[in-house]
Amino acid sequence: MLIRIDFNSEEALYSQLCNQIIMGIANAELQEGESLPSVRDLANSIGINMHTVNKAYATLRSEGYIKLDRRHGAVISLNTDKKEAMNETKEAMNVLLAKAICKGITRKEIHELVDSIYDEYMEDK
Repeated sequence: MLIRIDFNSEEALYSQLCNQIIMGIANAELQEGESLPSVRDLANSIGINMHTVNKAYATLRSEGYIKLDRRHGAVISLNTDKKEAMNETKEAMNVLLAKAICKGITRKEIHELVDSIYDEYMEDK
């Protein structure tokens, strides 16, 4: 999986890294049980600090996307508590929808956008 970090973005580097890994899981580039690179290897390959990768891995672990194992490092391991996932999604979408409404995006346009993005992730499944 190719990880792209935008060093000019206002979004925190660890957050960008988390999002890239989550998108990799969603589009099946990363599979359940697959090991991620070591903290050192990933930091070196994308040119960021090891502490940033540590923070990303810790965040992904706390959000239920990976488990951390002493022998195997960071491993994709999805916590599939659907009720919790729905609540987290609702919280994130509340802010995104409020921003969209403020910018004049209609319900129809939002539905089309969501369908389009969802379809992109489901192409290969």
